[in-house]
Amino acid sequence: MRKVAPFARRRAPQRRLSDRGGAWLCAALLWACAQPALAQEAPVAAPDQAFAVHGQTTFVVQGTPGFPSPYAGANSLTPRQARETFDATLYAGVRPWRGAEIWINPEIDQGFGLSNTLGAGGFPSAEAYKVGKSEPYFKLPRLFLRQTFDLGGESAPVAAASNQLAGKQRANRLVITLGKLGLGDVFDTNSYAHDPRGDFLNWVLVDAGSFDYAANAWGFTFGGAAEWYTGRWTLRAGLFDLSKVPNQPSLETGFQQYQVVGEIEHRQTIGGHPGAVRVGGYFTRGNLALLRDLVAAYVRTGVMPDNASLRRMNDHGGGYINAEQELSATVGLFARLSASDGVTEADDFTDIDRSASIGAQFGGKGWGRAADRAGLAGVVNAISRGRQIFLADGGLGTLVGDGQLPHPGTERIVEAWYQIGLPLGVALTLDYQFLANPAYNRDRGPVHVFGLRLHAGL
Repeated sequence: MRKVAPFARRRAPQRRLSDRGGAWLCAALLWACAQPALAQEAPVAAPDQAFAVHGQTTFVVQGTPGFPSPYAGANSLTPRQARETFDATLYAGVRPWRGAEIWINPEIDQGFGLSNTLGAGGFPSAEAYKVGKSEPYFKLPRLFLRQTFDLGGESAPVAAASNQLAGKQRANRLVITLGKLGLGDVFDTNSYAHDPRGDFLNWVLVDAGSFDYAANAWGFTFGGAAEWYTGRWTLRAGLFDLSKVPNQPSLETGFQQYQVVGEIEHRQTIGGHPGAVRVGGYFTRGNLALLRDLVAAYVRTGVMPDNASLRRMNDHGGGYINAEQELSATVGLFARLSASDGVTEADDFTDIDRSASIGAQFGGKGWGRAADRAGLAGVVNAISRGRQIFLADGGLGTLVGDGQLPHPGTERIVEAWYQIGLPLGVALTLDYQFLANPAYNRDRGPVHVFGLRLHAGL
């Protein structure tokens, strides 16, 4: 789920929520351009669809009232504020030869997260990046080739979707993906909690909290992944570039700093209802500061050094368990557990060393509104003893850092949302999040975050 380096960022300017006319104009233009191609497509096209164009636009506004805040640091979540984000994406794909798909996703973004996307390990909006701008700007999150090799087994239809051409595929197959993409496109996926444009918004309900996945400040990277599907099992492995500097927009291009990721998935059916369990792990080799070195420098000098001054090639890693299970046609459960070694500064995701989440998604058909959906989930995040000392000594993490941490505690989050399905592929979502001990600080909060999301896509 979804950015400026912690030692080179400025606070977002205070802006009125009405200052987004340019963003809506860009959205309207993109949507209008996409309509001719969209109108020609059926929801599920004929086998071996040759090309497709899809589009989406999402607007999120979040606000928080006052809450206890006895002191503040450079990375603190501040009370009494409201912020908005906007994006519009075009998904264009073509099938150049049998089994291959090439996709490009140009995108326009605008806006800021609360406190410029600072102040909580589990940040409230995965639609808010570590890079924010007042005016709309262009980026290219994805440009990749996917090649599928049939290895036998039953054939099943594949429906047209964003970044997926309609056709058919074998149960047993090998899928190779190369180019610029997000690790969450392949790893740590979940049917009920993985899309901030359609389900949960909190970062650690979109992705495993301790999965410090390779990415630039917007959550994307260069690399490749292989997926081997055989029966009920899938094995995945990938190699990806890190950002040149933690949480900066620029990426490595030659794997001088890299991450290796592996995952095994088992799909099961219980009482006629599908489910899956995924177990993954990652190893990172990057130019990162060790927390013990930063703390040792503080003990010697009485001043917490800039992370950059102590960065050198170091290793760190971790793993996760990700499960989902349909209970009925209208209820699905999910859960994640993740942990990292907690010895280095966070690289490209967020400041979490242990995380657990559990939740459910509900279909509105159960209460007579088939187009509606709802979700409820809880999260507990924690940090290593080394990171706790680093923050207590005034260190700044990727997202957290109140300047001191005299009373540390686990960060606890609850998110609840209700999505109203509207005509023409539009959905309106009301979202509420409760954050206890944001940034692991029992002196701050609790924080109530109220949100609204408007999404349209075809």
